[in-house]
Amino acid sequence: MNLGILFLLVNATGSITLSELDWIADHQSEFSRLDMALVLKIGRLMDEGIIELDCKLPA
Repeated sequence: MNLGILFLLVNATGSITLSELDWIADHQSEFSRLDMALVLKIGRLMDEGIIELDCKLPA
């Protein structure tokens, strides 16, 4: 997974899944400063309610 693509996907759909958040947490030590800025932006958008946590279980 690529953080830039994930950021665009999250902005387009307005939601982020738990598995995507887990991936971010697992790979956090590998991120550059720019990547961390994207992660912080996703967090701020979640705090503002613009991005929703999508915790739907697969059917």
